[in-house]
Amino acid sequence: MDIKAGPLLQQINSPDDLKKLNREQLHQVCDELRQYIIDVVSVHGGHFAASLGVVELSVALHYIYNTPYDQLVWDVGHQAYGHKILTGRRDNFVTNRKYNGLSGFPKRSESKYDTFGVGHSSTSISAALGMSMAAKYKGEDRKSIAVIGDGSMTAGMAFEAMNHAGVADSDVLIILNDNCMSIDPNVGALKGYLTDITTSPTYNKMRDEVWNLMGKLPVGKTFSREMASKLEANIKGVVSKSSNLFEALNLRYFGPIDGHNITKLVDTLKDLKNIPGPKLLHIVTVKGKGYALAEKDQTKWHAPGLFDKVTGEIVKKPITAPQPPKYQDVFGHTLLELAELNESIMGVTPAMPSGCSMKIMMEKMPHRAFDVGICEQHAVTLSAGLATQGMRVFCNIYSSFMQRAFDQVVHDVAIQKLPVTLCLDRAGLVGEDGPTHHGCYDIPYMRCIPNMVISAPMNEQELRNLMYTSQLPENQYPFVIRYPRGEGVMVDWKTPFQALPIGKGRKLKDGEGVAILSFGHPGNFAQAAIRELRTEGINPAHYDLRFVKPIDEDLLHEAFSKYSKIVTVEDGTVVGGFGSAVLEFMNKYGYKADVTILGIPDRLVEHGSPKELHRECNYDAQGIAAAVRALMKENITVSTSIAG
Repeated sequence: MDIKAGPLLQQINSPDDLKKLNREQLHQVCDELRQYIIDVVSVHGGHFAASLGVVELSVALHYIYNTPYDQLVWDVGHQAYGHKILTGRRDNFVTNRKYNGLSGFPKRSESKYDTFGVGHSSTSISAALGMSMAAKYKGEDRKSIAVIGDGSMTAGMAFEAMNHAGVADSDVLIILNDNCMSIDPNVGALKGYLTDITTSPTYNKMRDEVWNLMGKLPVGKTFSREMASKLEANIKGVVSKSSNLFEALNLRYFGPIDGHNITKLVDTLKDLKNIPGPKLLHIVTVKGKGYALAEKDQTKWHAPGLFDKVTGEIVKKPITAPQPPKYQDVFGHTLLELAELNESIMGVTPAMPSGCSMKIMMEKMPHRAFDVGICEQHAVTLSAGLATQGMRVFCNIYSSFMQRAFDQVVHDVAIQKLPVTLCLDRAGLVGEDGPTHHGCYDIPYMRCIPNMVISAPMNEQELRNLMYTSQLPENQYPFVIRYPRGEGVMVDWKTPFQALPIGKGRKLKDGEGVAILSFGHPGNFAQAAIRELRTEGINPAHYDLRFVKPIDEDLLHEAFSKYSKIVTVEDGTVVGGFGSAVLEFMNKYGYKADVTILGIPDRLVEHGSPKELHRECNYDAQGIAAAVRALMKENITVSTSIAG
């Protein structure tokens, strides 16, 4: 499908082209930009609602500021599609999030306008402040702007950065994009505080009257607006006892203003550009603005996939037979089932109740399942605190995001040997979100911590059984369960619970000459490879280890005693992961074998579909079969290789 931008947008190949337009034309640019995002995402997929909500802001920022000399940092990056289109990537935008195409997030190596790579939340203020401090040190008159959503503002890192910005005496502008959403609706006291400001009829009425009055006084524009700003601060103090949060951090506060009024945004940013020091502009937007269905159901339309832009019907794959469920849905239904059996079970997730499916328990048991906002560190330590009081907590955090809470896992959970179940959703290569979201590193960073049990299910039944096992009263360990994004392999997955022995795997089949040792879901790739190899007269054995810590030494003794050629398979980094654990065992007991380690190679893997990335990294069925063939052709008595 040939997607064309509107006539004005077609002329904009850089912000310099945007600046050539007069202010009245900006309304049309916003309309065309919004429509272009809708046209492309409906056909090619991607994140959707967040970028629609900041169309006017994207245009105003590039119209007023001298980007890329002025440094613009977008928090998370879901909202940066308009920014990308305006900065020379319009015609390539159809490749967004596709294999070898544009990244779905700002990326320094992709464009000089992408000043900071993002993907995890709440980093923009720290980054922009660093840029501003460097500019001051070098004597450069460049501006630094951080655009952060109210969901990202809940993270402790954002407060740490604002606390520093207030005393750093740097010319940094923080734009708070307030739409009451992250992916799911925002939670917490900050949401209430912002709502208090934006919805107070008294405050908004008095503010408008003050501005109207000052505009009629026979004084200079600068003086009148300065006076209005001071009066506005006093008004906020009258109508809201908690309204001085940002001023208390020594940030000059402006707003709230309508984030969809392009004229107001341009005027405000032009004024703020000339006001030195740290400041915060509070804008109010609607996530999904301009597409009615996205405005109505913002969570559903955060990243809806392909859809008919006219009817709003989301394109679904034709279903010819019952399909296996997604792992996250198995987690959500199983957690509720376990909670109904065990009153001590609680659930905690940092702002991903829909993504990880904890919303299923939250809807049924709101007093036992909690969304704590984008606060991974707090989520882990909160879980630890609950565990000290006898609660059996399932803390569900995406593998990539768990990296942000590593210290809390070590200090607050592992050292105290608290029985918190850490469910790492989206482990392995997640696909189109790319390197900021791939769950590559959790096996090594969890495996190096004492007192940890680390497991991975090969299918939905094993996920259920691992969850059941982790909450049994006899298991008093921190318990990690990692599983991938997307569908499993079992249609009839809701089987009776069965306790699994900690640190014990299973032999799936005997073989001849070579054994495949798998950890987690890639065991299914191994089974497909075995079926292919059988047609060639090659008959590998297959062991599903289930646990990487403690690892099943009995099973490994059997494998190394019977087979001189070993292939290990995992959906984690080959550095320090499951394959490394197998090599450590081999060295410890003096075994000699040819070992090939398959997994995510020691480099950054870019974005693409999971199938494309598994193929690139050589641990899909085809890659496993190739590794087995290569080993069977070798006559070397002892060697170790790492594929990828």
